[in-house]
Amino acid sequence: MLTPPRTVVRREGGLYALERALQRRGFRHVAGADEAGRGACAGPLVAAAAVLPEGKRGEIEGLADSKLLTPLARERIYAQVVKRALAYSVVIIPAAEVDARGLHVCNLQAMRRALASLPVGPEYVLTDGFPLDGMGVPGLAVWKGDRVAACVAAASVLAKVTRDRIMVELDGQFPDYGFSEHKGYVTPEHNAALTEHGPCVEHRFSYINVANASGRDSRPPRSRRPRVLTDPSTLAGEVVPDLSPGEELDLDLMGLGPTGGAS
Repeated sequence: MLTPPRTVVRREGGLYALERALQRRGFRHVAGADEAGRGACAGPLVAAAAVLPEGKRGEIEGLADSKLLTPLARERIYAQVVKRALAYSVVIIPAAEVDARGLHVCNLQAMRRALASLPVGPEYVLTDGFPLDGMGVPGLAVWKGDRVAACVAAASVLAKVTRDRIMVELDGQFPDYGFSEHKGYVTPEHNAALTEHGPCVEHRFSYINVANASGRDSRPPRSRRPRVLTDPSTLAGEVVPDLSPGEELDLDLMGLGPTGGAS
C-alpha cells in the first residue's frame, strides 16, 4: 500500500505555514489551544481555543505569542481574533479548582473544554506543548506552539487578555496585592504582600509560597486551602479548622465549586 508523502513544514515558512499545510491536506478547520496563568500563584487558569479562516482573512497583522506582545498590542489583536475567527472559546478555571484537582489536570481539562465548546468542530487540533487525547480528531502537540502556529498564537492572546482583565478586576476587590501589576505571578512585591497580609480567596494554596504565608505549608498540597477563608489581613495569624478526610475535595460545600464557560 502506498503511503501519502510527508509534509515538511519549515520554521522559516512563518506563523501560518503549519495551518496552510494541514489545510492543503484537507483539514480545513484547524483549531489551536493554549492557556494563561499556569505559573501564577493567584487568580484563575484560563484556556482558549480558536479556529482561524483560510486565506488572507485568517492572517492577523502582528499576531504572535501573547508573551511577546505589549498589553496594547494584545488588546488590538484580541479584537481582531474575535472579529475574524471562524470560532473561538474561553474557559476559566478558578483557583479553588486548581487547588482541588491539581494544576496539570486542570490545564488539560480546560483546553479540552475550550476545544469542545467551539461552535465549529475542529478537524485537526494543535496544542502548545501538551498533547490532548480523546478529542476524536487528529492532533499534534507543538513545542512553543504559540510561536509556530497562528491558531495557537490566537488562542494564547485570547487566554492572556481574558486573564489579565480578570486580574485587574480582582485588584479592585483585593487592593493589597498588586494584582493589576503582576497579574498574580510570583514577584518580590507579591511575596512581600503575602507575608504582610496573608493570602486571599483568589490565591492558590497548593503553591508553596502561598502555603508558607498561610501557615499551612506542612499539609499536602491539595488539602492546604482552608474550609473557610476569612479577612486576608488576619488570615496569616489565625488557626483555621482542619478538614475531615476527603472533605477538601468537596468544594460545593464551600460555595467554590468548579466553574467555567465559553465566550
